[in-house]
Amino acid sequence: MTAIPKVLAGGRALVTGAGKRLGRAIALELGRRGMWVAVHYGQSAAAAEETCAAIATEGGVAFALPADLRDRAATRLLVDRAVDRLGGLDLLVVSAAGFERVAFDAIDDRAWDQMVELDLTSPFVLAQRATPSLRRARGSIVFLTCTSALAPYRHHLPYVVAKGGLSQLTRALALELAPDVRVNAVAPGTVLPPDTMGDDERARMARMLPLGRLGTADDIARAVLFLAESPFITGTEIQVDGGRALARIEPST
Repeated sequence: MTAIPKVLAGGRALVTGAGKRLGRAIALELGRRGMWVAVHYGQSAAAAEETCAAIATEGGVAFALPADLRDRAATRLLVDRAVDRLGGLDLLVVSAAGFERVAFDAIDDRAWDQMVELDLTSPFVLAQRATPSLRRARGSIVFLTCTSALAPYRHHLPYVVAKGGLSQLTRALALELAPDVRVNAVAPGTVLPPDTMGDDERARMARMLPLGRLGTADDIARAVLFLAESPFITGTEIQVDGGRALARIEPST
């Protein structure tokens, strides 16, 4: 059996948006690697408890914490509660995000502010609040960005701009927090398409990708773990997109 890397085993992690989809896969994998995991959720309490139960089934330790990440005070309190219950923090993974289709002419203050607050501002607030604990542990941060920051989707302008800002935040924080805290990002491409995408569209997207398939949540979790386990990498954004950036395609939904 492969030895568990010491950098993760016995460590403490906070994963946002960990009740479902990518965040759940990441939290489960961190639990398997021997980390204690604070599982954040916004509205999916039952799903978050299921994530914790799945981690416990495999011998891990996890607990769920709620917070509305559009509320900056609640976001800071989330970090404080996680640090208090975990006894410190070695890894912050920011997976929670909004994704909203909106035509350019329909972008109003709400549409803009909601995406920017959730997908750019809250990651900064989380990172800033977690920094003292991460410095003490010489830990790291992994943001989930998006390949749309390089090859934008139509009709998702606030989302694409917020994710582009998050990519730059990754690099800026890597400089600000070095050498004590590493900051990296994983940029998913065509992974876990929205439920509104039909089977024909999914098949079309897969055919157009150089690797010939859509990505899975586990593909993203593996990339997050790689960055968490790599002590000489900071300021890096890994594109996990099956070659989408080369093909320059976008979903039609």
